[in-house]
Amino acid sequence: MNHTRFSAATFLLLTQLGSGCASTSRTTTPTTAVTGATTEVVGQLAAAAAQEESAPVAPPVPATPAFQLVMEQFADLRILRYQVPGFEELEPRQKELLYYLYEAALSGRDITYDQNYRHNLRVRRTVEALWPANEERRTASTNQQQIAQAEKFATYAKRVWFSNGIHHHYSTRKFVPECTPEYFRELIFATDAKKLPLEPGESVTKFLATLKPILFDPNLAPKRVNQEAGKDLVKTSATNYYEGMTQTEVEAFYRKKINKKDSQPISYGLNSKLVKDKQSRIVERVWFTEGMYGGALTKVVYWLNKAAAVAETPEQELALRKLVEFYQIGDLKKWDEYNVAWVHDTKSRTDVVNGFIEVYGDPLGYRAAYESVVSFKDLEATKRIQAIGNEAQWFEDHSPILAQHRKQNVVGITAKVITVVVEAGATAPKTPIGINLPNATWIRKEHGSKSVQLGNIVEASNAAEAGGMLDEFALDEAEKQRARTYAELAAKLHTDMHEVIGHASGQINKGVGTPKETLKSYASALEEARADLVALYYLPDPKLMQLGVVPSPDVAKAEYDSYIRNGLLTQLVRLQLGETVEEAHLRNRQMVARWVFEKGRKENVIEKVTREGNTYFRINDYEKLRGLFGQLLRELQRITSEGDYAAGKALIETYGVKVDPVLHKEVLARYQKLHIAPYVGFIQPRLVPIKQGDKIVDVKLEYPTNFAEQMLEYGRQYRLLPNYN
Repeated sequence: MNHTRFSAATFLLLTQLGSGCASTSRTTTPTTAVTGATTEVVGQLAAAAAQEESAPVAPPVPATPAFQLVMEQFADLRILRYQVPGFEELEPRQKELLYYLYEAALSGRDITYDQNYRHNLRVRRTVEALWPANEERRTASTNQQQIAQAEKFATYAKRVWFSNGIHHHYSTRKFVPECTPEYFRELIFATDAKKLPLEPGESVTKFLATLKPILFDPNLAPKRVNQEAGKDLVKTSATNYYEGMTQTEVEAFYRKKINKKDSQPISYGLNSKLVKDKQSRIVERVWFTEGMYGGALTKVVYWLNKAAAVAETPEQELALRKLVEFYQIGDLKKWDEYNVAWVHDTKSRTDVVNGFIEVYGDPLGYRAAYESVVSFKDLEATKRIQAIGNEAQWFEDHSPILAQHRKQNVVGITAKVITVVVEAGATAPKTPIGINLPNATWIRKEHGSKSVQLGNIVEASNAAEAGGMLDEFALDEAEKQRARTYAELAAKLHTDMHEVIGHASGQINKGVGTPKETLKSYASALEEARADLVALYYLPDPKLMQLGVVPSPDVAKAEYDSYIRNGLLTQLVRLQLGETVEEAHLRNRQMVARWVFEKGRKENVIEKVTREGNTYFRINDYEKLRGLFGQLLRELQRITSEGDYAAGKALIETYGVKVDPVLHKEVLARYQKLHIAPYVGFIQPRLVPIKQGDKIVDVKLEYPTNFAEQMLEYGRQYRLLPNYN
């Protein structure tokens, strides 16, 4: 529930803003980010030479090659890289710790593929086995038809890697290869059968017959996560969290297990697959070292134990040991113990998120995908977000929510900006930009939480100029100028407030179950909306100027412009014509934007403007808009605190799901002219240990440049699960 992903506003607008960033209207050609360092050095040398012509001139300082950010674009995806500034200055022991956490993170990579769809590992291993034969045709053939087919297969393979499976990472709709089934067959028989992921006793012919519909039939497992109201969300979702189950059976199973009066409820279902045994009894297949996913989790545990041995602090070691225990026995009470210990580890410079964390992939919100984020604190950048976190109680006390829904004692909020070293599982290649954990409400209330912004990820994204969105969708020059001046800071502050204050705010009434129990399939969208609204409500508040984090009221205006433009217009580029909105973050933003637009219509708070056939939205009264944000926040907190399913459903279904087909068609046509991919992901840095004998004495950081090569490397090195689990 508590990840902030890139939005169309955050990425496609904000990446235009930084001075010194590369600019291009198309990004199929690699782009580099340009810094001012080289120009500054040359200017200083020239000035010195002019001042003292007769003095001996030192040899010119070699220019440092600019770091290439944008590597390639295909389908609706763009592949970037990010740097890890400050890594070289870390102590050798800290680097060693990060290396072990890096290995632990990647060792769980197979799990995410299998969780997303039961055939994903076999599909991925197939495209990896076929890759050499396809590359030979793509690069060495003179037959243009064959080259075109090879290009289409290569794009499909990259899409599988990007989405951790055969369903789109955001829409969760199945995508199929654009190459022909006949070409796929050619590749199969051009590849050594020993390299294909055959099952015992399976012939290549049978393998092909089994795999062909899995890849090419759009009606087989068409959606990984279905959120369409009125449907059986379990039966119509392809996610591998349930087998032979109906939604009614799942809900009845947990209704019997969950005690709503428990003040410290465990996260039921978080680490298991729900199936029926031979006697048709419902049972949980738990994910732990001796159970499902044991091969990968055993390796994760191996590296976590090595990390614990070089932990920075006793608190960090305790947290890592608790995580190991959880993976070894699969007990969710151990998961809670780990989260409590992790929250209290506040002095370590290094940190890791590792586990079954977010439930977006489960249509009912019980089961969580494996993910890991390995990082260390950016000391300087943390000052901004820490200033907000230190005032958490003030923000809670002055919130527009009802008094009985406010926390009387906000505890333990640790706010920081982190430098990401590597991400894995559900957080890679795509990535969040902010995280607030743990998700358990009672732990956040009693022990606190960690709220982070992924600093170097945000910086890389801002530097990789996307081009054109602002000019195309902003109404006038005043709006554009506000964005160019303040939108980058505004987006960072929005993320800070969303994570630090938003997710940590409010409380649930006694005797009311957790949101996943009460609000069900709408819980994630409502929670993201609630956190967004906290940020939106407070951005114009004089308190932020007093804290020194906001230099001008125009910062809030820039974010209001961006949020409304995104929620009502630009995020529609992420949908195909005719689709409704199902992804939680998209539902959240559309619901909020459409609600305030409708509620402010009488006073013309937000005006819909048509100019030369194009639609725009102009905010006429920012103060009244803030008031509307506050009203909606109060209602969302009430819904969450009281577990009002009917009201939550009504909000999402009324404002967050339906799409105006005429407006959608217009937005897609305008967007198509810009040649911009709406989604971004990253090639990960590589950590290489430097040893003296068996001892690691240092760790070298490398920056790979080829997305496919990295995916193939990961496939070889971290193949820790069978095709089917």
